Amino acid sequence: MSSIDTLPPLRQVINDYDLQARKSLGQNFLLDLNLTAKIARQAGDLRQCDVLEIGPGPGGLTRGLLAEGARRVLAIEKDSRCIPALNQIAAAYDGRLQIIEGDALEVDPLAHLTPPIRVAANLPYNIGTELLVRWLTPQDWPPFWQSLTLMFQREVAERIVAQPGSKAYGRLAILAQWRADAKIVLNLPPEAFTPPPKVSSAVVHLTALPAPRFPADAAILSRIVAAAFNQRRKMLRAALKGTAPDIEDRLTAAGIKPTDRAEQIPLEGFCALAREIAKP
Repeated sequence: MSSIDTLPPLRQVINDYDLQARKSLGQNFLLDLNLTAKIARQAGDLRQCDVLEIGPGPGGLTRGLLAEGARRVLAIEKDSRCIPALNQIAAAYDGRLQIIEGDALEVDPLAHLTPPIRVAANLPYNIGTELLVRWLTPQDWPPFWQSLTLMFQREVAERIVAQPGSKAYGRLAILAQWRADAKIVLNLPPEAFTPPPKVSSAVVHLTALPAPRFPADAAILSRIVAAAFNQRRKMLRAALKGTAPDIEDRLTAAGIKPTDRAEQIPLEGFCALAREIAKP
């Protein structure tokens, strides 16, 4: 299958609109429509959902999401060169694609979306982690999204799903796994992209939990996790000494050895410590 719709192949679109990928925008385009359709399918049944897409570029994943039956797609694109190509897709899909030209870090998409909402994106590498952290740390939970299906550098993807004891385990794993189920659903080699990046990529699918996995104050948990992993080689009694004057007692009360290091502590342990630190 060379095409998922009646629109031209992506290589032709790139040539027609002179859309060479720009390193300054973190762009690496996926031109194989079979692959973009496969990524779209990882987002689940989209027929009753609005889908938020960040950085659609020439629209390969956009076409996959629409072909998979997404009720509506809101595409936020910073690169003005891509807008005419996206408009061509919008015309072919009769009102189901809305395009906003702007910076995804500054645009509030919620005024343009109707629940249920899913997020699916081949995120620009230079803003991917920041967007993920924002989506995982809203003021209220459950969040606006049901699921996130996101492309990252493989190293970042591994940090999201990492388990205690591994070098990849850190703040991102805690943030993701506290409030969501996270798994890597697809791996892509550099040669799948134009231009090929220097690293492999992976698609992570996160499903929002109705409530956090363990009770904890979000701000306190975030603070202690950041402090613990900022000095991950230190014992926790040293890494967290600025968190509470009696930190050793509170670590012990949470069932954590003060001589342990951050990467040894499971999510449940950090949540227990956050509850101890919240006590007067």
